[in-house]
Amino acid sequence: MNRKTTLTCLGGAALLGIGYAAGAADAPAPKGYMLAEINVTDPKAYAAYAEQTPAIIARYGGRYLVRGGRTESLEGAAPAPRVAVLEFPSLAAAQSYYRSAEYQKIVPIRQSGSTGRSFLVEGVPPAP
Repeated sequence: MNRKTTLTCLGGAALLGIGYAAGAADAPAPKGYMLAEINVTDPKAYAAYAEQTPAIIARYGGRYLVRGGRTESLEGAAPAPRVAVLEFPSLAAAQSYYRSAEYQKIVPIRQSGSTGRSFLVEGVPPAP
């Protein structure tokens, strides 16, 4: 292989690499989810929390997929009486929602009216 052919091949490989990296950067991020299992201990306090959350969730691009409703235990411990699943555009958006000053301001209201657990999870990458 001569020098010109070698340089052409290397340049083409570099462009392919740049194109691949750009394509990866353009690929949509997996969605982020917040899951919560809630045992309401003070319905009045919990209602004060619940009426404030939808607007905050929406500001971070989130939406409810599950908010209460019937559950069916299949394996392991039964879920808490109330289950919520929120979907966000990305895990970073879900983290921003949870850590935001506006949400953290109402967390004590939730904690005074309920017990439970919540966590964030990253979804699977979107299909190409």
